[in-house]
Amino acid sequence: MKAIEANLLTFLHKSPQFAIPIYQRNYSWTVTQCRQLWIDLLRAGRNDDIKAHFIGSVVYVKRGQDNVVVQEPLMVIDGQQRLTTSTLLIAALAKHFEVTGIENLLGAFSAKKLRNNYLINPDEDGDRYYKLILSETDKDTLLAILKDSARPEDASNRIAENYKFFQDLIESHHSELEAICQGLAKLMIVDVSLDRTQDNPQLIFESMNSTGLELSQADLIRNYILMGLEPKLQTDLYKTYWRPMEKAFGQTAYGVHFDPFMRHYLTAKTGEIPNVREVYSAFKGFAPRFKGDTQNLVADIHAFASYYCAIALGAETEPALKQAFQDLRDLRVDVSYPFLLEVYHDFKQGRLRVDEVVQVVRLVESYVFRRVICAIPTNSLNKTFAGLGKKLKKDRYLESVQAAFMLLPSYRRLPSDDEFLRDIQVRDLYSFRSRSYWLRRLENHGRKERVMVEDYTIEHILPQNEMLSQAWQTELGEDWQRIQQAYLHTLGNLTLTGYNSEYSDRPFAYKRDQVTDKDWHPVGLKYSPLRLNLGLGTVAEWNEEAIRARANRLANEALKVWTMPNLSKDVLNAYRNDSVKSTQQYGIDQHPHLAVSPVREIFQALRQAIQDLDACVTEEFLKLYVAYKAETNFVDVIPQAKRLLLVLNVSIADIEDPKGLCRDISGIGRWGNGDVEVGLGSLDELPYVMSLVRQSFEHQMGGLQDS
Repeated sequence: MKAIEANLLTFLHKSPQFAIPIYQRNYSWTVTQCRQLWIDLLRAGRNDDIKAHFIGSVVYVKRGQDNVVVQEPLMVIDGQQRLTTSTLLIAALAKHFEVTGIENLLGAFSAKKLRNNYLINPDEDGDRYYKLILSETDKDTLLAILKDSARPEDASNRIAENYKFFQDLIESHHSELEAICQGLAKLMIVDVSLDRTQDNPQLIFESMNSTGLELSQADLIRNYILMGLEPKLQTDLYKTYWRPMEKAFGQTAYGVHFDPFMRHYLTAKTGEIPNVREVYSAFKGFAPRFKGDTQNLVADIHAFASYYCAIALGAETEPALKQAFQDLRDLRVDVSYPFLLEVYHDFKQGRLRVDEVVQVVRLVESYVFRRVICAIPTNSLNKTFAGLGKKLKKDRYLESVQAAFMLLPSYRRLPSDDEFLRDIQVRDLYSFRSRSYWLRRLENHGRKERVMVEDYTIEHILPQNEMLSQAWQTELGEDWQRIQQAYLHTLGNLTLTGYNSEYSDRPFAYKRDQVTDKDWHPVGLKYSPLRLNLGLGTVAEWNEEAIRARANRLANEALKVWTMPNLSKDVLNAYRNDSVKSTQQYGIDQHPHLAVSPVREIFQALRQAIQDLDACVTEEFLKLYVAYKAETNFVDVIPQAKRLLLVLNVSIADIEDPKGLCRDISGIGRWGNGDVEVGLGSLDELPYVMSLVRQSFEHQMGGLQDS
């Protein structure tokens, strides 16, 4: 590696050509970065005391050996953004000189000199005519600017916007052209050339971008995959797989969505959720374990990217599935994407029909919405969906998905119909993060002719005004303040209307019966075509009883929208037993100390008490101990000749033990998982020991909900 200081204009003039490899990210500098470059340039140009201004480094490697006849392009490893932005600035300045007819400013600046020295190679043809050749997405737009020709249809937004930005700045600073040129002449870079035979471009590239501030995780992944390949294979993989992915995402969405996609992809593949800022590191651990060569890996990423576009970006074409994905996006359930990517892959492999995929998506939607309504912490949802696919039986796909949701433990449970029916009637739905979502789903469920909920506004039938009119106070009764506070934002009092301003705080009778507005349209709720307003025309008074009655009716409709799977107990038990059998290698008979009294009786009583803690508790007999788990082991029971030894998976500092029976074993070897040990030698001791076990269980449950 050789690194020297270099004047930017001299560097551009003496270099034959710069080429941006296809694996590099697209040009991504925004107006913000361009404005900063402009400010720095003007400051240097206006101040004679400033001799130079460094704008960063340009790192490049030669594609092959140069000779007298042919000089190969310099392949840019780092510095694309600076080179491209500088090129756009010089091109805009050359255009301004051409339009204004200015020649030989400061003896060195003119339209012809700027172009021939820094933008083109006038004696060359084809692509070699240009000093800078960008990668696929940006190339045609930059060349159109340099040729002063029409932009391509799919023009690069960033290239076009920044060129126009510099044009506007130069025009508005026409009186300072000398300062602009002087500032441009003072720009300096660090010229870093690599020797392909001695330097590792990928390692150098990673080192220079180790902060992750300049390159996205997805850009680093693309470079990791393609950088070390032979040029032909590199080009083939990029054009066949990677470039189509970029196009499928679109210019704007690629920068926003591709990093999250790669995180969801890795979660789907490994079952582990990478840290947001460590996706690239996770990928480097995953790639060597992938079954297949580099082409297989890129093809797999390409396939899953198309699934992601269908799920998350609205690219799905099948109407029912497209609508289901749209509803899921409105509910903002990105954490479900790893699971749905796997489901969609199985759909493409022919394991599921379209209608079955729709049912799976609707079940995910019901699961999340019910939990939100029932105020169950959603923090553990990412872990739930990350591992859900591993529980499926692909020969009974839909049934196994339904069973998996129904058998989730309590802290991850799918709320029952009774729980959902109760809570949706009293929940503040006006403050719900996406209230148009639930209103639209309730209104349009089962409709072939969908209502555009966006054309309506939310109406509080009982008004929000704390100073209710006398008419409203009379209708509600003496307890009107309590009723307003309790029911204002709840299901029974909310609806949709196109006449929100007409209704205002008027009495219920007006909202119900008003015949026309000033344009002779029917206004009253009794004339509304919306399902949400069915029955309101027959309500005599809007009071607590009426609000509760409507809430109950709509809640029962909600049960039809956000449904619960319908599997028999026998089917569920079969899945539950299969899960136990898959992990169970030992049984009670494999533990000789459990074969005789009194240890067996103590164990049976303890066993029952632990399993009664929660339906999510599972039991697993291992060779030396019996494990009881919620998500992981919270207590392990080690049978001994005269007693049971319990190891609690909690620290000694977190256990409340007034009798002082617990022992800290964090620093010594032991069987089981945990740092606290307690003995159980008689049934009389069971209640107290169970109070310790319960603490370990609740400690784990609380930690999972916060994760």
